[in-house]
Amino acid sequence: MKMTGSQILLACLEQEGIDTVFGYPGGTVINIYDDLMKSDKIRHILPRHEQAGVHAADGYARATGKVGVAIATSGPGATNTVTGIATAYMDSIPMVVICGQVPTALIGNDAFQEADMIGITRPITKHNYLVRDVKDLARILKQAFYIARTGRPGPVLVDLPKDVQTASTIFEYPDSVDLRGYKPNYSGNARQVAKAIKMILAAKKPVIYVGGGATLSNADKELITFAETIQAPLTTTLMGMASFPKRHPLSLGMLGMHGTYYANMAVTSADLLIAIGARFDDRVTGKISTFAPDAKIIHIDIDPTSIKKNVRVDLPIVGDLKDVLLKMLKQLKEVPDEVETMVVQTTAWRAEVDAMKLSHPMTYTPSKSVIKPQFVIEKLRELTDDDVIVTTEVGQHQMWTAQFFDFTQPRTFLTSGGLGTMGYGLPAALGAQAAFPDRQVIDISGDGSFQMNSQELATLVQNRLPVKIVILNNNFLGMVRQWQQLFFDKRYSQTCLESPIDFVKLADAYGATGFTTSKPEEVEMIIKKAFATPGPVIIEFKISREENVMPMVPAGAGINEMVLAS
Repeated sequence: MKMTGSQILLACLEQEGIDTVFGYPGGTVINIYDDLMKSDKIRHILPRHEQAGVHAADGYARATGKVGVAIATSGPGATNTVTGIATAYMDSIPMVVICGQVPTALIGNDAFQEADMIGITRPITKHNYLVRDVKDLARILKQAFYIARTGRPGPVLVDLPKDVQTASTIFEYPDSVDLRGYKPNYSGNARQVAKAIKMILAAKKPVIYVGGGATLSNADKELITFAETIQAPLTTTLMGMASFPKRHPLSLGMLGMHGTYYANMAVTSADLLIAIGARFDDRVTGKISTFAPDAKIIHIDIDPTSIKKNVRVDLPIVGDLKDVLLKMLKQLKEVPDEVETMVVQTTAWRAEVDAMKLSHPMTYTPSKSVIKPQFVIEKLRELTDDDVIVTTEVGQHQMWTAQFFDFTQPRTFLTSGGLGTMGYGLPAALGAQAAFPDRQVIDISGDGSFQMNSQELATLVQNRLPVKIVILNNNFLGMVRQWQQLFFDKRYSQTCLESPIDFVKLADAYGATGFTTSKPEEVEMIIKKAFATPGPVIIEFKISREENVMPMVPAGAGINEMVLAS
């Protein structure tokens, strides 16, 4: 049976089990949208901006573990996806972005709404395709989804010219993919695992350091068992945070620039660092020469190019984290006496770490006259269940959320880590709520970040997605202001948002609900009221204007050189 390219595209999405796509129509994808009306298996959600559509697909992917799908037209529609694609690329999020393109005969002629998306997105995609023949379309889409979800996940772009969409061919969807140059290694080398076990059993001051790979590989249960088996303190990156319960006795919270004192000091004092699905980002390591200076390093990652990229590594293990952790647990189970000896020999180390937790807890100075943002985060956690999905924008509010919201389950904390994309949180919450309509979804935002994609309130209202949006409003671009205060003699150049926004009226204009307060005693009441209100709600808290995120590591300093208070 012959089908057009646009029909083949939708048939491939159905074959891949895609039930939700986020997209914005235009001239070069009009055939796709015409055929989409006939599909009863694919729900389409129309954002108000293509960047937001990609962020929504990203949020959907992070919350579900499935591949997110976004569609955009050619030219400006396609270029508007770039920030969303780069965000997903930096955080290894599986996604397929389908962009319309001018007819193949016009490519390279500066045709109306033409943009070289292959060239533009080459550095920020795991792979990209320009489809020139409808006969190749099904094969390319099969490969695109395979590449996006396997190995180290990431976004794949498919550039689809209009004439390929209208051309016809017999539809055959491949059963499998065999790419000669792409063979992800899932199985950790047994000899390397055995060497790792010897290093672990000999350690006196071990620390486990976990990145986003633990969530991507769904290895949270194995991770908890591994940490409990060897009784090693565990710290996470921003991306790895929800993969290990923050309230666990072995948890050190987040390390790095705005990490906990005890996480940074434990890493600095460790004699063994077990890095699991992390890439030693500069926000984590600080000054490389002082990062874990006395530690031997085991680095486990499915991406061999991430190993030894930023720091020296004594023992690399390439493989899927779940596979490697299961092999390690199996070998540890075979030597129970040695494990018991190791746990005994690290008793003093755990006591030392616990003492640091008591002496330098993550804290702040409460106030009865002004709302402290940390207090709002703590109240949100107190009034929500463990399975609440929290998204954030980027800035001070993101760090306060990481510091004071105790996550206990994987895929419940969605945030832009590597790229640090303001405007990410609201559309990501949209995507997560679309995936889980019956779960509570909260976007924690700053007043600056919120305005990057505030138009997506309309999308929430139209699709009856009851996301609760918490705006911590200090009328500043807070994180930049903090740096200006601490390192530029309070020269607040272009960071003061003096024109106040009436967020309650804004919510009302979009058909949502808004609440606001500046009184600490009203925080709990407003949160409860908002949670009980149907539909999307803005909850604005007018917070202490010059509250800083502390502790922090200044630029160029080591993570053991933390500034504890401003």
